[in-house]
Amino acid sequence: MAAAKKILVKQTRSINDTLEVHKRTIKALGLGRPNYVAIHNDTPAIRGMIRTVQHLVTVEDVK
Repeated sequence: MAAAKKILVKQTRSINDTLEVHKRTIKALGLGRPNYVAIHNDTPAIRGMIRTVQHLVTVEDVK
């Protein structure tokens, strides 16, 4: 069985002055402050959360 593809999510902007749903999504991704990093499996659920806060994070593939 092939290993699941991983992605690195890095928070680039503060969650101050953002919607409550964006704050909760950032927390669910394991982030919280600018420059925090989390590694997740590349699943549709994670991609959906990233799409919600795409203006606050950057995404990279993990090799």
